[in-house]
Amino acid sequence: MTTTENDPLFCPTETILGMIGGKWKGMILWCICRKTMRFNALQRTIPGISQRMLTKQLRELEDHGIITRTVYPEIPPRVEYGLSQHGETLKPILDELESWSRAYLNERQ
Repeated sequence: MTTTENDPLFCPTETILGMIGGKWKGMILWCICRKTMRFNALQRTIPGISQRMLTKQLRELEDHGIITRTVYPEIPPRVEYGLSQHGETLKPILDELESWSRAYLNERQ
């Protein structure tokens, strides 16, 4: 079922959480928000993520316009992932989520 703004069940927040949520996207964005990274550096930084899953998640984030994939014409090829202009607008929101999460986790201890 597709929801639209005219639908009483339409929730824009749910849309964005679907785009950036899941097991790996939060960690991927957390890394890329701090600096542009290459694929292998991302894979080393995120314990437990497979090459296939990292590729899938990066493609989804790129398809949503949140990150960019830059291929440099070098031998061997160099590919870097960074936030797009649209993704940069998420940084303050992700920073707030991080602050809220830290406070929540501290309260729960």
